[in-house]
Amino acid sequence: MPDKLTDLIEELALANRILAHEGVLDAFGHVSARHPSDPGRYLLSRSRSPLLIEPDDILEFTLDSQPVRPPTGHLYAERVIHGCIYQARPDVMAVVHHHAPAIMPFAIAGKPVVPVFHLGGTMGEEAPFWDQHDEFGDTNLLVVKPEEGRSLARALGRHSAVMMNRHGATVVGSGLKEMVSRAIFMCQNAEYQLRAMTLGAPQPLHRGEVKLAGALSLLPNVVTRTWEYWSMRLEAAGALPPRRSPVRAARRPVPKGSRVTPRERRTGRRR
Repeated sequence: MPDKLTDLIEELALANRILAHEGVLDAFGHVSARHPSDPGRYLLSRSRSPLLIEPDDILEFTLDSQPVRPPTGHLYAERVIHGCIYQARPDVMAVVHHHAPAIMPFAIAGKPVVPVFHLGGTMGEEAPFWDQHDEFGDTNLLVVKPEEGRSLARALGRHSAVMMNRHGATVVGSGLKEMVSRAIFMCQNAEYQLRAMTLGAPQPLHRGEVKLAGALSLLPNVVTRTWEYWSMRLEAAGALPPRRSPVRAARRPVPKGSRVTPRERRTGRRR
């Protein structure tokens, strides 16, 4: 019988690495998923660079962003972003906060990212802006207090993404694969929008086009296709995450003289 929690933990580790490999995340940023059977909890890694995250790094948190079990390592300081959004949006099942180079010019200039090509429709209509300074004055720009997280969640509202002035962006989804698609395509959209601005004023999608193209891009067969593509790119780079340690510990012993391929050594799977 499939273990939904184990499967989701492994998928969350993979999502971290995909978003890092595709240039959405770097040494910073973080990805979470709502617990598959307890909507009052969410899953988030210990504080670690996303490209390095393994399933064993994933921890459980309550929606007030407190770890369910005492942690043995450092935690992300900005985990309230995730908890407060899950509190405010029961429909949200995955969240990423990032500082992708593609969106930073817009976050710095306070200019909106608007859908300008068909896959950009996954971001929905223009993402609202949230300026931490408006409500909290001078800060180090990290979202670390519950009141800051709640303020960001209010700015997100019913949108799929929120821009954060001079900081980055936060993107949500009804599942990990949807959120990953949205985050990557929003960054691609920002790149195309910025390039188009050198030629003149970009023509954004019409409202109806945003709705129709966005729905098409989030169909299960499309999301599965892109997830498979990004996973294969990650595997080709030799950066797939390992399986959870209980699975690795239970692997069958390799007969003496048997050859173990690099992929089997990395994933803990024998063909």
